[in-house]
Amino acid sequence: MRILVIEDEIKVARFIEQGLREEGFTVETALDGGAGLTKALSGAFDLLILDVMLPVKDGFSVLRELRGAGVTSRVLMLTARDGVGDRVHGLDLGADDYLVKPFAFAELLARVRALLRRGVSEEPGLLHVADLQVDLRGRRVTRSGQLVTLSAKEFGVLAYLLRRAGHVVSRSELAEQVWEDLQNTPSNVIEVTVYHLREKIDRGFAPALIQTVRGSGYLMQKP
Repeated sequence: MRILVIEDEIKVARFIEQGLREEGFTVETALDGGAGLTKALSGAFDLLILDVMLPVKDGFSVLRELRGAGVTSRVLMLTARDGVGDRVHGLDLGADDYLVKPFAFAELLARVRALLRRGVSEEPGLLHVADLQVDLRGRRVTRSGQLVTLSAKEFGVLAYLLRRAGHVVSRSELAEQVWEDLQNTPSNVIEVTVYHLREKIDRGFAPALIQTVRGSGYLMQKP
């Protein structure tokens, strides 16, 4: 099992890294949110241990971008703030568990093992509707067996629509989940991205899967 530790306090990061390696895990470390996001986007990790207060990009922003891009790795968030609001915010963004600093390594290890057990049974790496398949870990998309090449934003939109298949997804929801900026993402950027995604996913195939719901947003059909 591969674990990525995203923690800017070097002593804490090394403490976690050493302890997990002694337990037989393969561990990598990133010391800021930007570097951590780059590594995590590969989808190569089974679990992320993600601090909230990070330089370059905070943990909430990292988590939002990962989930928007379709990365399904389990996420255990670390925070020095024991506020209910912070925990709720993290869980709403897609975190799987929370641990407040300071913590005992035995508790961290128990939570890691529990999340990895849960991940095996509950978190498939493959999403599909009709003949469209998306490999979240390999970031590979096929339609009727044909490989489809997508940009990072197109992949993020497609993964999110698939997760919400059968439900209307608003433009503001896509802005928040994929672009991370609800206030400053122009709607035409979303519309252009969805247009290009349709050209790649639906043109030449039947049935068309991505529908526009006038005045509401977009719908991934479930034929």
